[in-house]
Amino acid sequence: MTWIKICGITNKEDALKAASLGVDAVGFIFAPSPRRVDPSTVEQIVQHLPPLLLKGGVFVDRDFSEVEKIANDCQLSFLQFHGEESPSYCRRFSLPVIKAFRIKGPESIRNIDLYLGVSILLDTYHPAKAGGTGDPFPWEIALGLKEKRNFILSGGLTPENVGEAVRSLRPFGVDVGSGVESMPGRKDLSKMVEFVKEVKRADEKT
Repeated sequence: MTWIKICGITNKEDALKAASLGVDAVGFIFAPSPRRVDPSTVEQIVQHLPPLLLKGGVFVDRDFSEVEKIANDCQLSFLQFHGEESPSYCRRFSLPVIKAFRIKGPESIRNIDLYLGVSILLDTYHPAKAGGTGDPFPWEIALGLKEKRNFILSGGLTPENVGEAVRSLRPFGVDVGSGVESMPGRKDLSKMVEFVKEVKRADEKT
């Protein structure tokens, strides 16, 4: 079954809606973004979430001690890095780590082999954004990587295209943010329902 993460959660209501759909994880962004959220807000939100729901924190080039403090205060289950974090930086943390690679072309994944012991997420490159672009990248690049290691797919996923993505690429997981929103930082329940439904439907056919 494909692992599903709803990212860019900014409020308790959206977090509870995502949890009710049986997704595997929700994500909170602690980096510059329309979906950025304060750690104090996340501390309040996580108190209301099911214990088995994974809670991830998204960071971009933050100091190690800052990340550690936020992770502890917010009871995070894993860390997701979207900046220039090195393999050695990623390995310093005791929590599981997801390292994002922003795909511009085949050259964007040339250093993936250096990131041993961490999960890989493929996102779309944008010169001014570290994530949340709302646009897909050429999936054939991911298909080539599939022969070497598995990955979480992100970048422009929506209820309309996630089924095709799962059937074509068979990623370990999918990570969606803007594709299930009514506006930046506010999730649309009907879109989340359709997204999860399309992933499960695709799983049945693979």
